[in-house]
Amino acid sequence: MSGDPETRREKGFSSESRIVRMVPLEMGWRHLLFENWPVDPSVMDAHLPESLEPDEYDGSAWLSFVPFTNVAVRPRGTPEALGIGLPELNVRTYVTRDGVPSVYFFSLDAQGIVSVLGARLFQHLPYYYARISLEWADGRVRFRSRRRHPGARPARYEGTYRPVGEPFSAPDDPLGAFLVERYRFYTEAQDESVRYTDVDHDPWTLYPAAADIRTNTLFSAHGIARPDADPVYYYSPGLDVVASRSKRL
Repeated sequence: MSGDPETRREKGFSSESRIVRMVPLEMGWRHLLFENWPVDPSVMDAHLPESLEPDEYDGSAWLSFVPFTNVAVRPRGTPEALGIGLPELNVRTYVTRDGVPSVYFFSLDAQGIVSVLGARLFQHLPYYYARISLEWADGRVRFRSRRRHPGARPARYEGTYRPVGEPFSAPDDPLGAFLVERYRFYTEAQDESVRYTDVDHDPWTLYPAAADIRTNTLFSAHGIARPDADPVYYYSPGLDVVASRSKRL
């Protein structure tokens, strides 16, 4: 088979698209930064579908930027060696519906054109093609992302981050639990329907994090003013996840 390994993996992913649409996915999330900004709830409410409400902690809604890398993304039950790995950058907020705390994704930037198109078509996720690099060296992550998706507003994110302090279990920390211990996420599909996916994973292990984010134009790309308050940073080495197929609300 000709072509570079990434191209071959993406062709394999494309050939399995019908399977991916029908079965849950397994994957690993690694080297995550949670960059969390308190936001006025009315600001988030204006950007959400009517069926979802902003979830609040300490009187604020929260907007998070999450750079990380995906590893071994594959249909559930298939060997890890058949999965693909892609760096990614998510923009998310926190919502409730029927009392269930959940995540709402505004966008998911990822490298890999075929994978992005497959996720948009079969998982109904707002993925955007971007050129992304993630490097782990000397105890820190260097992350760069530039959105290159045709027709999308440009967006850039660049910086470094690292864990500091002692690890802790997210369920033991009120803000950490609010931000990461959520097992359902919502998106708005291209046909304007709201869809949801349930996820299953172990509780998160978090670290306090130090970050130097030199460029972040995702606020303006989503029409949201940069908050005056300082962000709260958490780092996680990652965990393994099983995600259900996307369902219409």
